[in-house]
Amino acid sequence: MSDLFKEKAENYDSEEWAQELSSVVGAMITAKIPFHDQMHVMDFGAGTGLLSATVAPMVKKITAVDISEAMLEKLTAKAELKNKVYGLCQDIMVNPIDEKFDLIMSAFAMHHVENTNKLIQSFATHLQRGALIALVDVDTEDGSFHSDDNLGVFHWGFDRDDLKTILEMYSFENIDFKTAHHFDWQGRKYSAFLVTASKV
Repeated sequence: MSDLFKEKAENYDSEEWAQELSSVVGAMITAKIPFHDQMHVMDFGAGTGLLSATVAPMVKKITAVDISEAMLEKLTAKAELKNKVYGLCQDIMVNPIDEKFDLIMSAFAMHHVENTNKLIQSFATHLQRGALIALVDVDTEDGSFHSDDNLGVFHWGFDRDDLKTILEMYSFENIDFKTAHHFDWQGRKYSAFLVTASKV
C-alpha cells in the first residue's frame, strides 16, 4: 500500500498551522486528562509525534501508531522521544495490538479512517476497563478543509451527536465534547472538537 503522507512528512513539523494546532490540542488534552507516570498511552495517527512530544514527559510509555512509515520515521528520529515514544506502523483494525492501554489519544486522524464504527470498536478493545479516550477532529464541514487533496479523506468532519451515539454503542460513558479550537484555513473558518470518554 502506498504511503499517502510521504510528501507531507518531509516538512510537516515546520508548517506553522501544524505547530499551532498541536500546541492548542496538546494543552487542551493535558488540561482535561489526569496523566500520571505509569500510564501507557496509544497515540493513534501519531504522525511525526507533535502530540506525543507534549504528553511524553507525563507518562510511562507512548505507542505511536500510524500507517505512514514516512511520518513515523520523522517521529522515531527525534532524540527527545527516545526510550519513551515507540513507533508502530500498523492498522490496528486489521492487526490489533496485543496490549491494553490506559488512554488512546488522537488528533485529526479519524477523518482518514473510512469506517468510524469499526475504529471506535477497535479503540474499545484496546482499552482497559475505566481507561480513557481523548479524540480531536474537525466538526462537520463542507468538504473544503481538504479541497486540495481529498485522497485518503473519508469524512468531512463529524457531527458530535452522531459520534456520541457510536461511542455509546461501544461501551463508552462520561462522554464530553468541548470545542478545542476555531481556526481559519485557506480563507474559511472551521472548528475542532475534543471528545473525552471512559471505557465501561
